[in-house]
Amino acid sequence: MIRALVILLALAGPALAQQATDAVAPEQATRAGSFEGLSPAIDAGLARKAQGLPVEGKTWMISAANPLAVQAGADVLAAGGSAADAMVAVQAVLGLVEPQSSGLGGGAFLLWYDAASGTLTSLDGRETAPLDAHPRLFQTPEGEPLKFFDAVVGGLSVGTPGTPALMAEAHRRWGRSDWAGLFDGAITLAEDGFAVSPRLASLVAMDAERLGRFSDTAAYFLPEGVPLQAGQTLRNPAYAQTLHDLAQGGAQAFYTGPIAADIAATVQGAPGNPGRLTETDLAIYRVIQRTPVCVRYRAHDVCGMGPPSSGGLTVGQILGMVRGYDLAAMGPYNAQAWRIIGDASRLAFADRGRYMADADFVPMPTEGLIAPAYLAARGGLLAGDDALPEVAPGTPEWDHASLWADDDSIELPSTSHISIVDAAGNALSMTTTIENAFGSRLMVRGFLLNNELTDFSFSTHNNGLPIANRVEPGKRPRSSMAPTMVMRDGKPVLVIGSPGGSRIIGYVAQAIIAHLDWGMDAQQAVAMPHLVNRFGTYDIEAETGAQALAPLLTNLGYEVAIRDLNSGLHAIEITPEGLRGGADPRREGVAIGD
Repeated sequence: MIRALVILLALAGPALAQQATDAVAPEQATRAGSFEGLSPAIDAGLARKAQGLPVEGKTWMISAANPLAVQAGADVLAAGGSAADAMVAVQAVLGLVEPQSSGLGGGAFLLWYDAASGTLTSLDGRETAPLDAHPRLFQTPEGEPLKFFDAVVGGLSVGTPGTPALMAEAHRRWGRSDWAGLFDGAITLAEDGFAVSPRLASLVAMDAERLGRFSDTAAYFLPEGVPLQAGQTLRNPAYAQTLHDLAQGGAQAFYTGPIAADIAATVQGAPGNPGRLTETDLAIYRVIQRTPVCVRYRAHDVCGMGPPSSGGLTVGQILGMVRGYDLAAMGPYNAQAWRIIGDASRLAFADRGRYMADADFVPMPTEGLIAPAYLAARGGLLAGDDALPEVAPGTPEWDHASLWADDDSIELPSTSHISIVDAAGNALSMTTTIENAFGSRLMVRGFLLNNELTDFSFSTHNNGLPIANRVEPGKRPRSSMAPTMVMRDGKPVLVIGSPGGSRIIGYVAQAIIAHLDWGMDAQQAVAMPHLVNRFGTYDIEAETGAQALAPLLTNLGYEVAIRDLNSGLHAIEITPEGLRGGADPRREGVAIGD
């Protein structure tokens, strides 16, 4: 059987590659047209993306999810600002033009490489559960888990936002530009208006019923009861005022005073589904510096976020399990390569479901999960020819015992990712989110509030054992966000990350394999058709060349689902010759550099 598969794939390979290129071109052309003329650099970046080519630069580079936000960050970099300065400008604009994905009302994880010291730092700006939260927050009076959107829409799902504090902390540590000036571009866009993008318009139309439940949200996204249309000019004076307050008063203006009071009142007064967030929760919020998680892969160190994110650990586990197999020789269109990657992902997700949560609240075997011997043993399970009939969590070493039940939390795709390299050689990788598209659907002072608390497990126990990722006061929900830097000899060679719910892990792992094993550049790696396996079913990206692998993976024993896999990968390669950037053709983003 295996010999037949190899022959078929050898014949299919070129067709797969061509179909992959053709599949993204029409939609991308439409999206590129909505941003033409913004600047010569944006036009050039969009043209390179449409051609499947990376953007090249010598001095600095930025890749993010919306050209208006990228331009704001590029203006900062061109004026001598640092990657941290540019991030503040980018995030301020993203919260305006891409409000469904991230913003001031959400949270983020950030990796920073400091060129002067050669150090890698990770900052946790994840939202926290209110002090008045409890483990049964998302259960009925009878103890049954709520339906997902019954929990999401309204105040109950809102955690304490972390993004403004993270913006301020990154600027305090690594900023060179004047803080107040970093908001100028976003304030101008909010006051003068911007053209609604096709992606935002389509998402508003799809979510109109939920967006219409709250008056302020409905007035903004559904003026006169009609969903926003692509190309329509949209102004947000309330957001402009919030940014003015942040620019003048720093993050403190968000976490105390009138803004904090309005956030708490909006959450607690949400009709039909009030929440528990208070002004005290906002006042005590802090960004936490975490230890990056690094795993060795192909003469590189792949580094990401540790708990409460599962991203760095799970990406690292996947790579650590497959490193004993010659994926380079197999190539990207070989069903056996995808069997190895897919089953490694299933094994990693089994560990994720049992062990990973906020390590400040539950004991976690973080080092044991990425120990070379443990990953080698788990990788040995992949040595067969067919799909693993079942997977189970492993037994990593740790320094104190604990027994957990498997998690049942739901994590749906949204989110955004920013990759930046500045003229000094500093690098930033930040994944930022309000969780589900449009978060809780509650809007206050021009921005949406997150629904991050639904990233906790709705159940508290399973078969009498506690679930590590259950709700607890002050706890940070587990995340799949995976801002990543691939390091060689202590310096970054690839800065990458993606949105996409729990599929973020698969998207990032696949792009790293595509780059390091299959020799793809940044643009090729982020545009490659997706194949993702988390829990047994192999998801294959619809209308791409990857569909040719479906019957082959079925023959290996997988259940296969053909579906949209809407990543938003943004990557920057750092090479001796310069910088090369890529932006995911599935979304509106772009890379530009100088």
